[in-house]
Amino acid sequence: MANRVVITGLGAVTPIGIGKGKFWEGLLAGKSGIGKITQFDATDFKAQVAAEINDFEPSDFIDKKEAKRMDRYTQFAIAATRMAFEDAAVDLDKEDKERIGVFIGTGIGGIGTMHDQYDVLFKKGPNRISPFCVPMMIANMATGQASITFGLQGPSSCPITACATGTNAIGDAMRVIQRGEADMMVAGGTEACISPLPVAGFASMKALCTDMNDNPEKASRPFDKNRSGFVMGEGSGVVILESLEHALARGAEIYAEVGGYAATSDAYHITSPDPEAVQPARCFSLAVKDAGLNMEDIDYINAHGTSTQLNEKTETMAIKRAFGDHAYKLSISSIKSMIGHLLGAAGGIECIATALTVKNDIMPATINLETPDEALDLDYVPNVARKKIINAAISDSLGFGGHNAAVLLKKFK
Repeated sequence: MANRVVITGLGAVTPIGIGKGKFWEGLLAGKSGIGKITQFDATDFKAQVAAEINDFEPSDFIDKKEAKRMDRYTQFAIAATRMAFEDAAVDLDKEDKERIGVFIGTGIGGIGTMHDQYDVLFKKGPNRISPFCVPMMIANMATGQASITFGLQGPSSCPITACATGTNAIGDAMRVIQRGEADMMVAGGTEACISPLPVAGFASMKALCTDMNDNPEKASRPFDKNRSGFVMGEGSGVVILESLEHALARGAEIYAEVGGYAATSDAYHITSPDPEAVQPARCFSLAVKDAGLNMEDIDYINAHGTSTQLNEKTETMAIKRAFGDHAYKLSISSIKSMIGHLLGAAGGIECIATALTVKNDIMPATINLETPDEALDLDYVPNVARKKIINAAISDSLGFGGHNAAVLLKKFK
């Protein structure tokens, strides 16, 4: 029989607050973390807004010398991991570190380092490139550095599935514990790519919001009729997963049980979702089946909700396909309205929001939902957080390349 898996620790580095408490307070208040881009001169860019983290100090979490050898995306992950362990009240000196693993994914990885080192290459020549260039740039280093920093010697991996990354990391880590290969897993996602190339690239493919440069806080409008593209965000969301037996043995607080997980592929297009939404719908159904529940048992969905025309249309269709008439009884919201789209970190931070929703029976709102779209007729929890008894909830993610992933969290009983 598979081990039951629970969430015991939350670590959040987000545009609306660093730490679980500030993040959750910001969500419930409907706080927007979106503003004009400050990390580079975006004057000539079509998209000039993003959800930046402006109050992050690496030395609060990492030795200064070590921090200089990490890209920003890795720094975020180490900070989130440290906070997650602290939140879970884990004494690592008393744990078998061979039974603790790390699955932290990223969509893009060390793009900031890549930019900086290309600049060095072309201005100063190849012999001036930093010896830390490659280990700072490669995408697995958030997992690698977390393992090294905390001495974790269990299963170690780095899922990369675009915007589904964080959700896949948590689901895959859950499976490791279910199989009995670890007692505890650090899982989630991290991203720091508010830099010229990604912003220009996403804008070129018309994925980013470009019509709200003078009104940044209104730029991310999931499910609104006038949604016009996503807003790039940055940060990290990391959870501590444990086998129920291990968590109970050490008297851990439990936020929620990870009851189910599923992943499917559209096998359709490199960026566009399948307009029929068959595979995202199947992903919902498989996650519910994996949890041993019925579709009618689900109370809330923390949606992918990117603020693009195609995503919300497809995601709404997927929910209707999967849940039938029950879709109209579900509550659905997108926190991307407040923190932007964290790409590979989105699933990690949205899982944290979902765990807190299940724990506290209150759903964050979809802010900026001002003009209803007649094609989107479900309950998207517009503008104001709402209380509701949440026994089971799903956090879903849809990534470029056709990746669909969903984790199902339920109240621990």
